[in-house]
Amino acid sequence: MIIPSPSQVERRPGTFPLRPNLRISCGPGAERAGDLLAGYLGLRGGNGFAPSIWLELASRGPGPEGYQLDIRPHQVLLSATAEAGLLNGVQTLRSLASQENLPCLRIRDVPRLPWRGVLLDVARHHMPLEFLHQFVDVMALHKLNVLHLHLTDDQGWRIEIDGWPRLVDVGAWRPESMVGPAGSSRFDGVPHGGYYTQAELRELVRCAADRGVTIVPEIEMPGHVRAALAAYPELGNFPERRLPVWTSWGISEDILGVHDTALAFCREVLRQVADVFPAPYVHIGGDECPTTQWATAPSALARAAELGFDDPSRLHGWFLGQMRDTLRDLGRTAVCWAETGQHAGDMPPGMVLAAWRDAAHGASAVDDGHQVIMAPHRSTYLDYRQEKPPGHSGIVTTVADVYRFDPLAGGLPVAVGDRPGVLGAQAQLWTELAPTPDHVRRLAFPRLCAFADTAWRSTAPDYDDFRRRLADQLDLLHALNALPTTETTP
Repeated sequence: MIIPSPSQVERRPGTFPLRPNLRISCGPGAERAGDLLAGYLGLRGGNGFAPSIWLELASRGPGPEGYQLDIRPHQVLLSATAEAGLLNGVQTLRSLASQENLPCLRIRDVPRLPWRGVLLDVARHHMPLEFLHQFVDVMALHKLNVLHLHLTDDQGWRIEIDGWPRLVDVGAWRPESMVGPAGSSRFDGVPHGGYYTQAELRELVRCAADRGVTIVPEIEMPGHVRAALAAYPELGNFPERRLPVWTSWGISEDILGVHDTALAFCREVLRQVADVFPAPYVHIGGDECPTTQWATAPSALARAAELGFDDPSRLHGWFLGQMRDTLRDLGRTAVCWAETGQHAGDMPPGMVLAAWRDAAHGASAVDDGHQVIMAPHRSTYLDYRQEKPPGHSGIVTTVADVYRFDPLAGGLPVAVGDRPGVLGAQAQLWTELAPTPDHVRRLAFPRLCAFADTAWRSTAPDYDDFRRRLADQLDLLHALNALPTTETTP
């Protein structure tokens, strides 16, 4: 009863006893996975006559994230060709170990997609560091391997940047927050804020890596930057304007300038971010960027004329290309949201595009030569309601909607190497209306379980089977204190 469902399972008679004297042994390169498993099982190691679990790196197997697990009455063998596969196998053993004994079986398992991600928005509402650590661990349990951490937006800047202290002294705090969705006229009057030091984020990265999870940071640009402009007005198009950190939800017209000061700022931020996060990818946002200010700002008009642009809105693609080049020089690949109405061919080449508006945008981006992360909002936005209350007219995304999402619909290819295709799929959890960890937990589960199954499995969908497995998974999540502890209304 495992989520996500393994590729192949052969059941056998008998059980493997979980006892305090159980012995875990590791071959070369398997030590970190062995330590993780020992921590989960609460073991210190037994004598040479105790039942044993053996972890090893093998020369042959089902791919770098795949693993083989053979459970017999007196020994468990977990093997993989790479550490990532061993770590995935550890999570399968962790799930099975919720029982008193491990069932004897043989598993050969491999993921469908290389990027199985979750976006967590800590910009709209800052989340405690200890919650981020727990969230990473629960992601690993579900074999989700990318935490996309949305660190900056109009409503808050959450990462310390050396040499730019006002980003957190000013940009990390707002006097109040809008109550309800964008467009509401109500505000709560409650100050909100917080940020993470680089040291704290490095430790989060380390703990995530121990579990096979990569953290991909997002620094929004050139739009969604009111918090940065509140801290440093000279980064904007009209430096004389003094702006507060935004207290509303929605889309602000205040965006970065395209002058040298703003570009130098962005490059330095990306340099420090890449130093904190060793992931091969950095997300630079790029979405929901009104270009009306560039149509009147002298510095933007001068830049457009210098580049020979007759329409200042073309500065958007140029700006993203500049940041793509900066990240390439840092050994990173830029990720950007694929925006509505914008043909993927208009986006700078060499960028990974996250298709959030519609799956068709993702297919178009693949056709135009991009690697794509499929994240269509109606199937993957976990901040949407899970069920439709009376009189509700907004979007509802049920557990079944998430489970039936197919990131490869229409025969799209999986991206291999540098070739175009679907790199992966990602669930999103925006926090405008989720101010606390319990709100996030209530929105995430059980839909995140469904998403994990969808992103991993290579077998045909079977929703009834998933619902049966889900009951045990929710019991495990409850035991891990990963479900809401209080009554909250998403």
